[in-house]
Amino acid sequence: MLQRLAVLLRRPAAAPLAAAAVRCVSTGSMHITAPLNFWAGKRRTGEGKSNMENVYEPATGRVLCNLETCGAADVDQAVKAAMSAFGHWSKMSGMERGRVMIEAAHIIEKRREEIAEMEVVNNGKCITEARLDVDSARLCTEYYAGLASTLAGQHIQLPGGSFAYTRREPLGVCVGIGAWNYPFQIAAWKSAPALACGNSMVFKPSPVTPVTAVLLAEIYAQAGAPEGLFNVVQGSQETGSLLCHHPDVAKVSFTGSVQTGKKIMEMASKGVKPVTLELGGKSPLLIFQDSDLENAVRGALMANFLSQGQVCSNGTRVFVQKEILPEFVDEVVKRTQAIKIGDPLLESTRMGALVSRPHLDKVLAFVEQAKKEGATVLCGGEAFVPSDPKLKANCTDDMTCVKEEIFGPVMSVLSFETEEEVLLRANDSTMGLAAGIFTRDVRRAHRVVEHLKAGSCFINNYNITPVEVPFGGFKMSGTVK
Repeated sequence: MLQRLAVLLRRPAAAPLAAAAVRCVSTGSMHITAPLNFWAGKRRTGEGKSNMENVYEPATGRVLCNLETCGAADVDQAVKAAMSAFGHWSKMSGMERGRVMIEAAHIIEKRREEIAEMEVVNNGKCITEARLDVDSARLCTEYYAGLASTLAGQHIQLPGGSFAYTRREPLGVCVGIGAWNYPFQIAAWKSAPALACGNSMVFKPSPVTPVTAVLLAEIYAQAGAPEGLFNVVQGSQETGSLLCHHPDVAKVSFTGSVQTGKKIMEMASKGVKPVTLELGGKSPLLIFQDSDLENAVRGALMANFLSQGQVCSNGTRVFVQKEILPEFVDEVVKRTQAIKIGDPLLESTRMGALVSRPHLDKVLAFVEQAKKEGATVLCGGEAFVPSDPKLKANCTDDMTCVKEEIFGPVMSVLSFETEEEVLLRANDSTMGLAAGIFTRDVRRAHRVVEHLKAGSCFINNYNITPVEVPFGGFKMSGTVK
């Protein structure tokens, strides 16, 4: 059986960004000094002695800002502000809440370019993708604004003329803990449904990408939300633990790794708090010999290299029917080599920087491990240098790079012969976030999807996430409520 590994990696650029890129930064400076914590309607500095951590710009490695992490007193203030806002917000009608959220969506649209540029500077993804992330945040806010006025209970007719009714009531203060791959979008995805239902929120961004969540807090405030409705506290594990254990927090929603998700579920269980977890993935992408090869290649690239491969739903185990494997591999390598890598603020760039140097080292270690286990590296495979020659160093289901989530632009290509075989192999994973299938046979497509153990299944497409559709996984990939 023939198996290979196609790899594309991005180096951490040492040179400064071009002058045009610097002018794009809304702060006018590469070092951000404004406080990044926000509660009770304004940006805040912490009480007492706070830890300060450097945050680095992925594209240059320079210090972008100094992050002030929140301790117990700060977290308590933010939660109290959220409780105060909840008392007013939860009594408003759904239509009133919807109006505020629609106004927030309009402000997001007006500030699209500013938010996208700050996302690029803080996350490293290319500007084209960052704009789409901001659009997704706006659409999510609009969608749940529309749903706010439709939330209703149920009337139940009982014997003898009696009746009962149910009420749908908000939980209270919800905590959102975000990931670094979609900082602004995840803040909107977590807050919009919570606010539409009458809840308030305290949001903790990833300490790697702390910059844009506070912009969303300011936008909600500008849109007319009561002070304290959406608050931002910065920090790492300790801050997250304080939020999960806080007695006035009613629910926790987390996006991130399986390991951290387990810890959050354990902490929340102490207060019997409901938890929503969107965790990791090692998703299969099945490409049958009757597929439109051009479309399948595009889908495989989208399923692996979107956002530098830093997407939990990515289809990183690409199973290709052996009859078309050579042609598929040739075309994938050609397209991979043609991806424009560079300054993420330039319009021509299609792949920016991985989020941090430690993460780059982690991704490169997976590639080195794959080579030791016998994989063939078809292109890339080391820190990117423009004149770097292509590496030529065979991939099995039990290899580390095929089993574990890499969270980088690394595609594992494996061959298969029969539908029955590939289904067994595709489901042979502890995770089940997403899956995809490319085929012209509609009956096969729906038959295979029925048997795939994954939360989101794509047919002849991949990584399309409309806000109207639920997103969550099977097994270790999380829970959706």
